[in-house]
Amino acid sequence: MPLSRRRFLTSGSAIGAALPFATASVYAQSGLVPDPSIEQTLVLQSAIDAAASSDGRLSLPSGRFVTRTLHLPSNVVISGVPGATTLIHAGQGALFDIRQVRHVTLSGLTLDGSGADGDEWHGGLIHVSQSSDIVIEACNITNTQLNGLSALSSSVRITNCDVWESALSGIFIYDGEAVFISNNRVHDCGNGGIRVWRGENAIDGAIVTGNRIWNIDWTNGGNGQNGNGINVFRADGVIVSDNAISDCTFSAIRLNTTNNTQIVGNTCFNSGEVAIFSEFEFSGSVIANNIVDGAAAGISMTNYNDNGRLASCTGNIVRNIATHSEVNPDTSPYGIAAEADAIVTGNLVDNVPGVGILAGWGPYLRDVTISSNLVRDVHIGITVSVADGAGSAVITGNVISGARDHAITANRWWDIASRDPASDGGQFSNLTIRDNTIIGG
Repeated sequence: MPLSRRRFLTSGSAIGAALPFATASVYAQSGLVPDPSIEQTLVLQSAIDAAASSDGRLSLPSGRFVTRTLHLPSNVVISGVPGATTLIHAGQGALFDIRQVRHVTLSGLTLDGSGADGDEWHGGLIHVSQSSDIVIEACNITNTQLNGLSALSSSVRITNCDVWESALSGIFIYDGEAVFISNNRVHDCGNGGIRVWRGENAIDGAIVTGNRIWNIDWTNGGNGQNGNGINVFRADGVIVSDNAISDCTFSAIRLNTTNNTQIVGNTCFNSGEVAIFSEFEFSGSVIANNIVDGAAAGISMTNYNDNGRLASCTGNIVRNIATHSEVNPDTSPYGIAAEADAIVTGNLVDNVPGVGILAGWGPYLRDVTISSNLVRDVHIGITVSVADGAGSAVITGNVISGARDHAITANRWWDIASRDPASDGGQFSNLTIRDNTIIGG
C-alpha cells in the first residue's frame, strides 16, 4: 500500500532530528513509496528539484526505491538512513549524474547498480563531471559494470564509503581538482581499487589516505595497467598515505609517469607483482615508512631507460617475498630496486628468495646510494650493476645477515662479474663500497 503522509512523517522523524534543517515533508508530499516493485524516477527527480528550489535538503526514509538516472542540480543535499535507504538502478549508465554543478552532497545512501553498464567514457554509478564542491560520504556503492564512482575534471571529497563489486575501478578520478579520498573501503573490483589519472602531467594534489582496499582483480588483463589497489598516472603532487591494501593481482600502489609523489605509511599485503612500484618517466618519488609483507617483489624505482629518476626510499619494511609472480613471469624476487638518482637508506629487508637490494640493471644506473639498511635471510644481499655504461653507486654502512649465496655482488646484467667487489680494488671505478657488516651466510 502507498504510505500515508502520517507514516512518512513518522519514519522521517529520526532523520529530521539528525538533520535539523531537513524538510521531512518534501518526500511526504511527493508520493514516494519505498516499494521495489515500483519505478519512481519521476517522483524522485521531482523531489530533488523541489528540494533544490527550497532549502536544498532532501532526506529519504528507509526502504528500497527503484529508479533510473537522476540528474542533480546545484546546492542540494540528499541523505538517507545509512545502510537502510537503498536506490536500485533500473536503467543504464549513472544512477546519479552530477554534471556542471556545485555544492552537492550525497550521504547515507546505498546504491545498487543491478549490474548496469553504460557508454560514458569511464562512467560510474555515481558520475561527476565538470563540477565542484561535491561530497560523497557514508554511502554504499555496489553491483555495477561501471566504476563505482567516477569524477572527471571535478573537485570531490569521498569519505567513509563502501565500494565493491565494480567491474572497472571502485573510484576513478580523472583531471581532478582538490580531490580528497579518505577512510573508504574498496574491494572486489574488476580492474582497480582507486585510480587517480590525468590526460597530461600536471599538478594534481589529490590526497588518498586511510583507505582499506582488498581483492582487486585484472579482468581486462595487461601488464600492470589493471590489478592495482591504488594507481596514480600522470598526476603530480599526489599523497598516498596510511592505507591498508591487500590481495591485489598486481601492485598495492603503482605510480606511472608521476612527479613529486609521496607514498608514506601504507601497509601492503599479498601483492601479485611489485608491491610498491614507481615506474616509467617518474621524478621525485618519496617512498617512506611503508610495510610490504608478501609480494612477488617489494619496492621498485626503475625505468631509467624512460627517464625514471629521483627517488627516496627510507624506513620501509619489506619481507616474505614470493619465489615468482603468477601474473608476470618476468618478475624476479627482490626486496628493493633503484636505478637513477636514488637514496635507499634505513630500510629492513627480510626473507627474499633472491636479491635483497638491487642497484641498477645493465647500463641503467646513475648516482644510487644504498646505506644503513638491514638485509637478512636472502640469497644475495646487494647487487650492483657494472655493465658497460653503468654509472656510479655508493654502498656503505649496511648490515647483511644470513646471505645464503653472496653478500654483495657486481653484475653485468644477469652474470656475476665479482662476488666481492669491495675487495677488487680499482676494477670497478663506478663503485664505492665500504663499512658494510656481513654476518653469517
